[in-house]
Amino acid sequence: MVLSDFLSAAVMFSNEADHDRVVSISVYAAVLCLCIVVGHLLGENRWVNEAITAMLIGCIIGTIILFSSKGKSSHILRFDEELFFIYLLPPIIFNAGFQVKKKQFFHNFLTIMLFGVVGVFISFAIISAGSWWLFTQIGFSGLNARDYLALGTIFASTDTVCTLQVLHQDENPRLHSLVFGEGVVNDATSVVLFNAIQKMDVSKLEGRAAVSVIGDFLYLFSTSTILGIVTGLLTAYALKTLYFGRHSTDREIAMMALMAYLSYILAELLQLSGILTVFFCGIVMSHYAWHNVSDNSRTTTRHVFATLSFMAETFIFLYVGMDALDIEKWKTTKTSWKTSFGIYGIILFLVMVGRAAFVFPLSILSNHISSSSEGSITYKHQVIIWWAGLMRGAVSVALAFSQFTVYGVTWDPAHATMITSTVVVVVFSTLVFGCLTKPLIGILLPHRARENNRPDNDSTNDDVTLPLLSLEGSASTAILQAKDRLSLLLERPVHTIHAYWRRFDDTYMRPVFGGPI
Repeated sequence: MVLSDFLSAAVMFSNEADHDRVVSISVYAAVLCLCIVVGHLLGENRWVNEAITAMLIGCIIGTIILFSSKGKSSHILRFDEELFFIYLLPPIIFNAGFQVKKKQFFHNFLTIMLFGVVGVFISFAIISAGSWWLFTQIGFSGLNARDYLALGTIFASTDTVCTLQVLHQDENPRLHSLVFGEGVVNDATSVVLFNAIQKMDVSKLEGRAAVSVIGDFLYLFSTSTILGIVTGLLTAYALKTLYFGRHSTDREIAMMALMAYLSYILAELLQLSGILTVFFCGIVMSHYAWHNVSDNSRTTTRHVFATLSFMAETFIFLYVGMDALDIEKWKTTKTSWKTSFGIYGIILFLVMVGRAAFVFPLSILSNHISSSSEGSITYKHQVIIWWAGLMRGAVSVALAFSQFTVYGVTWDPAHATMITSTVVVVVFSTLVFGCLTKPLIGILLPHRARENNRPDNDSTNDDVTLPLLSLEGSASTAILQAKDRLSLLLERPVHTIHAYWRRFDDTYMRPVFGGPI
């Protein structure tokens, strides 16, 4: 009798929990629809974009839930970093790789890698060291060495969504490519560096430990990239040889989507960087596999992947807005308001200094090593790139939850303070810096200047002359040509490598894996 009562109570509790979960998902879906409608109505607004709209609506909905629950909760759903990394992040990153303008991306590849990799390490060092020193100056303690190192990676991760929604790819192709490319590589580098820090022995912070972290980072970066490229090539080869489109376009689309997701999950299972893997998988699929499917599938894939990415981004910004009012974490933290505002100010200050410490010097370095035909990064462009990276977003929140909570819950006051500080910085930077982005770009890049910034059609035609020794003419002429082309290789390394790759791609890769020949 007791056992039957227990089982019936358990079933009733399970049914109630399932009912509450269904209600929560239904309400969240309705709020997502509200975000889309409001974002559409405010599409031409000077100050607000869709990311800011979703976050503001999240704050409003969180406030309503907080009052309706009498101060118990502000959430419809509880944040889970696994939900973010397994379900929400893959479609965003894959679509970024799938939709990227490959020509601009790889022409600016060296600069993007400087900003997205070297820049992350510089910003990480400044934020970690600065917070380690300044937090103790205002009387905040309770974090260990690993926490401070993780804090550097958390706030080294940028969110360029607000800037990219204002920058138009056709008007500012190079600037858009730099901001977009750096944003993706920055997120990947931050996550890889975060994972490397979790593996290091923080009890012995010395030169050997730094070398170990860099070695782990290079290993994760290279293997993750290779895995993404291999998965993309396998998908392209299967679509080209099996020709699914003769039976159904659904199979083609399903094959591309599932293989992309498989690459991400496989990278996570192998403890690699799923972000890098799925990003380069998207690039390879758009370069080869996309040309092996039917015309209907080409149109459908672009819209489907873009839609999934948009929904995931809106979901994340909406949740961050609601999480800013999480009463449980605010109650757990024992930090005074004065100290809390000091922490917020220190983090924002270090973010701005860390950003400036690499954007301006690395821009000068990029201008020095780039050819004059590619155009230099002007001071106004440098300011926009610096500003674009001041906003923090979902990756910062997810890494903070991963470091300072267990399944979204923490009872450590210092860790709770770091969670609330991360959310406050993310909300503040997105709302304040995001609202000022469109006016700032309007001032720095007037519409007339943007039109003048468009590349001429003639100038975009690449000279595919390679720095090889010509067999035509006399030996002395060949030597002179070799000297000239060697100097071209040294002056324009990215251009020359791109030219070599185009010839190799046209000759060997596209006949096997697909693409316009």
